[in-house]
Amino acid sequence: MKTSYIIWAKRSPFGNFAGSLSKIRVDDLLAQVLRGVKSLSFSPTEIDDVLIGCANQAGEDNRNLARMSSLLAGFPQSVPGSTINRLCGSSLDAIMLAHGKIVAGLSDCIVAGGAESMSRAPYVLSKAETSLDRSQKMFDTTLGWRFPNPEMEKLFPLLTMGETAEEVQKLSGISRLEQDSFALSSHHKAIQAEAYIKEEILPITIKTKKTDLIIDKDEGQRIDSSLDKLSQLKPAFKKDGTVTAGNSSTLNDGACVVVICSEEFLKRHKLKPMARIIDGAVAGLNPSIMGLGPVESTKKLCARQKMKPHEFDVFEFNEAFAVQVLSCLRELEIDPMHVNLWGGAIALGHPLGASGARLVTTMVHQMKENPRLKKGLASMCIGVGQGISLALENCH
Repeated sequence: MKTSYIIWAKRSPFGNFAGSLSKIRVDDLLAQVLRGVKSLSFSPTEIDDVLIGCANQAGEDNRNLARMSSLLAGFPQSVPGSTINRLCGSSLDAIMLAHGKIVAGLSDCIVAGGAESMSRAPYVLSKAETSLDRSQKMFDTTLGWRFPNPEMEKLFPLLTMGETAEEVQKLSGISRLEQDSFALSSHHKAIQAEAYIKEEILPITIKTKKTDLIIDKDEGQRIDSSLDKLSQLKPAFKKDGTVTAGNSSTLNDGACVVVICSEEFLKRHKLKPMARIIDGAVAGLNPSIMGLGPVESTKKLCARQKMKPHEFDVFEFNEAFAVQVLSCLRELEIDPMHVNLWGGAIALGHPLGASGARLVTTMVHQMKENPRLKKGLASMCIGVGQGISLALENCH
């Protein structure tokens, strides 16, 4: 069977909601990261496809973001593009699909990744049912349910993301202190790893009337955070709950791109691989406890590979909420000391469509810094009850 390799992985800085990156369209943001691919030692005409994850697709990202951004980046018109939507898992799914196409012999080189501008997500208005209908409703497309289907609500409660985190807390019993401590650790690790994280970031240029702004750092890390400050935050989703703005991921803007190729392509162009993709898996579960999705997808992957979760050397788990990560680690018997070594989404941010590719990008850069990290696992929960996991092997 053929193999696939990651040869390049870069991302934009992740901007806060209404922060510095809110001034740039998501297709332009992604295009700037895609332009970095053209620095590689082969012609862009040899790229077989561009697969981009995006969760919203209701605004400036609506018209096949992959195709729009690759054209804006100056890719040849002969290079096709497709936009993938598996909500939070979209870009990790794009990488997995690229791997599958290469292993199947359908492609030799694919650019995969994702992007999201949560700041620029539009409001949408429902259409009138009749000519005189005045019951139209407006929805904010930034996050969560919109145009809810009454038939689906008969199947399960249409909980917000934060409410599903509280459901996970109810099952696990993980305390508020444990969640706040995990969140604080995420900020500390991200701040301490700033020099390493810099290597995975491509600066973004934002043109203004007066000058060009260069954005080259994530905006989410809180150097002033403390357990005392976190403990004072009120529950955000349930009156007597434990999930707060401080131990949850934030709304963000960002883009991330990974280049994946076959072994034949690698040898033909004398390229050095960063990591080999071992396997990937997706799984479904009750939408009300969607935060436990990584448990199911990781078990599925490990069963196929005849491995135990703890046998991986390094882990990147998306920190949608501290409680769901901690619950997954407990269920999978994974030591938190090996997880999110450079911080996670609570500190770095969670621009939905870009986050999965960010996990992979961070992991391959960690592997570059430390060759002893032989095998790694990236995983994340997905809204409406899914999980996704991807396994990598260090090539350094």
